[in-house]
Amino acid sequence: MNVLLVTLDQFRGDCLGAAGHPVVRTPSLDRLAASGTRLARHYSQAAPCGPGRACLYTGTYQMNNRVVGNGTPLDRRLDNVARIARRAGYAPTVFGYADQGIDPRTVSGPDDDRLSTYQGYPPGFEIGLRLLDDQEAWRVWLADLGYDVPPDGEAALATEPERPAEHGVSAFLTDRLIAWLRAQDGPWFAHASYWRPHPPYAAAGRWARAYDPDDLPDPVPPPERQAPFAGNLASHGAPGGEQALRALRSQYFGMVSDVDEQLGRVWDELVDLGMWDDTLVVVTSDHGEQLGDQGLLGKGGCFEPSYHVLGIVRDVRTPGAHGGVVESFTENVDVVPTICEAVGVETPAQCDGMPLTSFLEGEAPPWWRDAAHWEYDWRWEYITRGPHPWPWDRRLESKHLAVRRSDRAAYVQYGNGEWRCFDLAADPTWGTELRDSAAVLEYAQAMLTWRSCHAERTLCDMLLIDGGVGRIPEDVS
Repeated sequence: MNVLLVTLDQFRGDCLGAAGHPVVRTPSLDRLAASGTRLARHYSQAAPCGPGRACLYTGTYQMNNRVVGNGTPLDRRLDNVARIARRAGYAPTVFGYADQGIDPRTVSGPDDDRLSTYQGYPPGFEIGLRLLDDQEAWRVWLADLGYDVPPDGEAALATEPERPAEHGVSAFLTDRLIAWLRAQDGPWFAHASYWRPHPPYAAAGRWARAYDPDDLPDPVPPPERQAPFAGNLASHGAPGGEQALRALRSQYFGMVSDVDEQLGRVWDELVDLGMWDDTLVVVTSDHGEQLGDQGLLGKGGCFEPSYHVLGIVRDVRTPGAHGGVVESFTENVDVVPTICEAVGVETPAQCDGMPLTSFLEGEAPPWWRDAAHWEYDWRWEYITRGPHPWPWDRRLESKHLAVRRSDRAAYVQYGNGEWRCFDLAADPTWGTELRDSAAVLEYAQAMLTWRSCHAERTLCDMLLIDGGVGRIPEDVS
């Protein structure tokens, strides 16, 4: 069986057309959901990109993998989806980027260039297309086509509306992925990591004009009081007011439809190559996007739009359950265990997530979680300001929050002792807070129980007796 893991950067979970979005059109993702399983309440566990991807690639919560910002090193001891794929006999190949920093204990010295970038890859991946912030490979291709190309990646992305969508960054990645697929003559594992719909908010070609700003729904208004810390958010609202925000949202939806069209090309190619019915397809995102909701842009902080993400799995082994929709809370940490079961590799002891296999077979396990969880850490805002002498100065340890979101409420705990509790049963827009102390205590205790039951477990579930008993971890060094 082949495996295709697709990530769309900053893709909100409520942007599927067939799932009820009033405006956006996503026929290719709708097609995948109709022939697979849609995870209606699927969540990323952290933001921004590096932390979100660390959770996705390792199956661990941020409190265990400790990747807390873009630039936090990925601990070499952690297993990851690429290493798992190699143990299953694949040569896992990534197209795009992964935003995982090198463990500084593995480099030869301070002159190593990898100590100056967070844009690395988890150990185990082969690189099919390196496409980092500078977008160099794409910009070189555009220059070869005769375009006058901006000198940096962000500027090139900002001018996407000026070129045909067929020459956009999403089309470029898709071209390279398809060429690679055509060269495969055995089982393969590919990770397609699309940049879009990440900012700058500028859709490629015709997609920049696909959505009329005046036809778009209004964003969710801010709550009664703003969060103590908004986090990695570009601004409170869009410069220029309501019309500027509507224009920005139209570009975001255009990027969504652009990357959706490119995925349709991938689905068609898999069909033409005879691979469609022999490929496990997983599509998700590293985090979401506020898009004006709660008066904010970007990603981070505590609110749901930054963490509710796309989730679709097409498991070719369970066609009887295709077209199903899972309403239970699922999380990106569930992706690694799900892939492990599909390729016949034992789920690593480190994993906080659980296999989605039962859902893919059309069954809802009675023991499944009853809430979704995410974390946000903003110590990166302070590390470079220093100094923070260790071990006496522990201020960095308080710059974080954790959220437990159930059907009825979302409890937010801050590292400095502050808290929020949003009454979602009364107001699903996160605009109303619970004040009843007994009700809040219930949610705070549930948060404490969640954290206490997900402490790092790699070695603690075995005993050194009789040659080793219990859950003996894999050697991933």
